[in-house]
Amino acid sequence: MTSTYGDWLKQQREAAGLTQQQLADMAVMTRSHISHIEAGRRIPSKEDARRLDRALNTGNVLSSFLPQDDRAVADHFAAALELEQQATMIREFALSHVPGILQTERYVRAVLSTAFPPWSEQECDRLVVTRLERSKILADPVTPVVWALLDEAVLRRPVGGQEVMAEQLVHIVRLVEAERVRVHVVPFGLGAHPLLHSMVSLMWFEDQPPVAYTEGLHMGKVHDSPALVQRIQGAYDLALSDALPLRESLALLKATAKEYGHHD
Repeated sequence: MTSTYGDWLKQQREAAGLTQQQLADMAVMTRSHISHIEAGRRIPSKEDARRLDRALNTGNVLSSFLPQDDRAVADHFAAALELEQQATMIREFALSHVPGILQTERYVRAVLSTAFPPWSEQECDRLVVTRLERSKILADPVTPVVWALLDEAVLRRPVGGQEVMAEQLVHIVRLVEAERVRVHVVPFGLGAHPLLHSMVSLMWFEDQPPVAYTEGLHMGKVHDSPALVQRIQGAYDLALSDALPLRESLALLKATAKEYGHHD
């Protein structure tokens, strides 16, 4: 993202005689959020842009000319992708697929191959690149802290076939053994649990309240209502409390990879 949008925001703020903190207070945002936008490190949400327009009396300029993100991603996931890159802690729950930031290339391609209508080869390649780019947040050894809660169905469904699944599970095992992520499996034997209805991503930040993202078929939504986020966090905590401990989850991942044909 270029800083042109941020430069214009800074010019309007200074022309109004406002400090970053004063603008943040008027727009119900944090000072560091304003700073990130002005520096070109962050794209404001549509609601943020509307609040900035109102605070600066700029009509709908900031709302109308939000920078476009050229990454290949579903429209409903665009806002969540931006937040994912900023989060200091991410807690994922996956019901049917391995979470995006943990996926291998061949697993990604297998998931994308089920789309209807089918993607063109060129579009599929763009989507794969975007998905793999997301995983680069794990290159930092510490931030974000990542926990993944996986329904056992994620392990048992052979997405892409035996070899692809073995490779995918071994990739997760290596991340766990490197202590880069924590993974817990919700076993089939548990029966019903509070997260059976949807995949969930919970995100925390240094300078703004936590959010939750839920997704279904061709739809997804970022939730920032404190009451709703707290309810989703509570459901996650309940499911996590009934999941297998880390060591047992790791053993199950290894055993399942072996069943798919991976041998040390």
